[in-house]
Amino acid sequence: MTDIQFGRLVDLPLRDAWKHEALQFTPWLAANIDHLSDAIGVPLELTGTEVAVETFSADILARNPMDDTVVLIENQLETTDHTHLGQIMTYLAGLEAQTVVWIAPAFREPHLSAIRWLNQHTADGFSFFAVKARVVRIGDSPYAPIFEVVEKPDVWNRKLKVEPQGGDLRNLRAAYFDQIRARLPEFASEQRKRRLCFPLPSHPNLSIAIEVHRYRAMIFVLSETATDYGDLGKEIITAIPNIEETLGDIREAKWGGALFASTRCTLDQTQTWNVTLDWHVDRVRTYAAALMAEEGQA
Repeated sequence: MTDIQFGRLVDLPLRDAWKHEALQFTPWLAANIDHLSDAIGVPLELTGTEVAVETFSADILARNPMDDTVVLIENQLETTDHTHLGQIMTYLAGLEAQTVVWIAPAFREPHLSAIRWLNQHTADGFSFFAVKARVVRIGDSPYAPIFEVVEKPDVWNRKLKVEPQGGDLRNLRAAYFDQIRARLPEFASEQRKRRLCFPLPSHPNLSIAIEVHRYRAMIFVLSETATDYGDLGKEIITAIPNIEETLGDIREAKWGGALFASTRCTLDQTQTWNVTLDWHVDRVRTYAAALMAEEGQA
């Protein structure tokens, strides 16, 4: 016999922990993306949430810093359905993702079969994961999230090696940022790892941030004080009318994802840079005008 008290591990419905998928589950997952990274064996850096693709919004966009590829994460609180599978395929094309992670508490067999088929028949470099999400507790203990990979590429080897071109990519990014600075002399800037940030004098805690990866260029707004990614409402509440008027009815004007916007690019083909540079320069000036107009600083 033993005096140790044992409890029973109990699975709970995901909605006991997160009542709303977009308002609670997605923000929590974005803030705790390391849990998912550990489960699938891929390093992940958050890029955006509720990222617009056509008339839909992808839940989470991340990047693998080891090879600079785009990772699409789609999460559900209910059993998988055809609608989400179709949206994933739309996002895959629209965002040029190389890795797709589909998270749900249960997967229907046809959807697991679809993930297996995609892993077997898509070109090299694409990876598809089906991840079962669980919430467990013992007695009155805190809830504990668990991620279980139920489908993955057949020859998945946890691609944790840096591409041989990694150094070249860093040099290309540095050269690109130099050209951005030359085209935007009116803005102070500072490089923060893989981002070039433009602090806003009218909003000391905010910066307009740009990134450029091998196949995707991005712009968004960063807050030094926001507790949740994309939570900019308190920082720029007075600028909301100007944002809506200046940016217009376009998807990056939505609050989810910190005014995130992106476009395609090919960083290692320098002859194509002018198109992306023009886009970034126009976006930085437009964002600055929207955020600074009420201070008379646009």
